[in-house]
Amino acid sequence: MSATEQLSIRVEPTQQSRLSQVDFNNLKFGQIMSDHMLVAEYNHGQWVDVSIVPYGNLFISPSMSSLHYGQAIFEGIKGYKFADGTVSIFRPDKNWERFNKSAVRLQMPEVPEEIFMDGLKKLLDVDRDWVPSKEGTSLYIRPFMFATEAALGVHPSVSYKFLIITCPVGAYYSKPISLKVETYYTRAAEGGVGFSKNAGNYALSLYPTQLANDEGYDQIMWTDAKEHKYIEEAGTANLIFRIGDSIITPHGDTILHGVTRRTIMELAEKWGYKAEQRKVSVQELIDGIKAGTVSEAFAAGTAATITHIDRIGYEGQDYHLPPVEGREFSNKVLDYLNQLRYGKIEDPFGWNFTI
Repeated sequence: MSATEQLSIRVEPTQQSRLSQVDFNNLKFGQIMSDHMLVAEYNHGQWVDVSIVPYGNLFISPSMSSLHYGQAIFEGIKGYKFADGTVSIFRPDKNWERFNKSAVRLQMPEVPEEIFMDGLKKLLDVDRDWVPSKEGTSLYIRPFMFATEAALGVHPSVSYKFLIITCPVGAYYSKPISLKVETYYTRAAEGGVGFSKNAGNYALSLYPTQLANDEGYDQIMWTDAKEHKYIEEAGTANLIFRIGDSIITPHGDTILHGVTRRTIMELAEKWGYKAEQRKVSVQELIDGIKAGTVSEAFAAGTAATITHIDRIGYEGQDYHLPPVEGREFSNKVLDYLNQLRYGKIEDPFGWNFTI
């Protein structure tokens, strides 16, 4: 499809919906897929087909290049249902922008806005009944792209497949989490792909995360690759701290620039807090916890939303954060975002994309 062609999305409705089989009062994250998925094909420089079809298995070649050389990227977005039945997607334009930054870094084609955004809106219109309405639930949206060329050899693929699948979900974390500061294994190095949302970043995190789980921690707090001195992010989310009167998040090209993180920092500035994106050393954090100047610490992401951190392990010692109920900023921003995304209050920023 060229830039001048009008986007045409073929829709093939499912012959047998699985909607009646879903218990919307007991949603496990990522386990139940909606009826349809969007599929777009890219081949030799052109997007050649965009369609919405019943969710189902894909046919792939054993020599498909993404299986061997790792060209695979994805995003995470959420859709919500207002009390009047309106379906809304939260800031998907920012996910589209980040998706294409990942694509450029991994030598993959950028997905045109009309395929990503119009396709996403059309898919949610078709599957709008899959968007749960109960507070605390949402429709998790997973756009992803992978190389499909059936050939061995280290080079960019000539063909790719872009898909969007969705699933109704409850909370990713149901309680505050504990983190272990990682001082040996590395997630990303400067000049690498840490800022991109690619499959490899998550694959390499699994083993050290399991080691942390075995020690009784929920997740890892990654540190820089060179010295393991500076905090980067958690295994599944960005990190934000309140130190004194400042709302602070680590920053750099080794860190995923999350949409939720960005939203929170924008709100902090609007509400008159000092909002900083800068390096945060492990020692600054530990000293602040001991001195009482670190009053809040939480993970922020599309899946995690805002998840309080209650305990941080570092060099064999646990450091406990203040009680969750007394955390002014993170509780305020969580309540505000919940009301905004469910359409309970006015959206002054235009962040809700309604269907």
